[in-house]
Amino acid sequence: MPREIDFFGVLLPGVLPVFLLSGVLQLVLDAVLSHVGAYRGSWHPALVRLCMFVCIFSALLVTLYK
Repeated sequence: MPREIDFFGVLLPGVLPVFLLSGVLQLVLDAVLSHVGAYRGSWHPALVRLCMFVCIFSALLVTLYK
């Protein structure tokens, strides 16, 4: 993957598509887990959502940049 993406003359970081994809995946997974009721047993649901996003983002980066 490129280090930078040229978007109409603006240089964007190369991990931006991975970041956006992980955000979409996290939103879908969050909706499923909320529907199932998985957050009822957690102490801090927002912290669980943040950690889930970080895990998804890290897994995608390791998979794509390896």
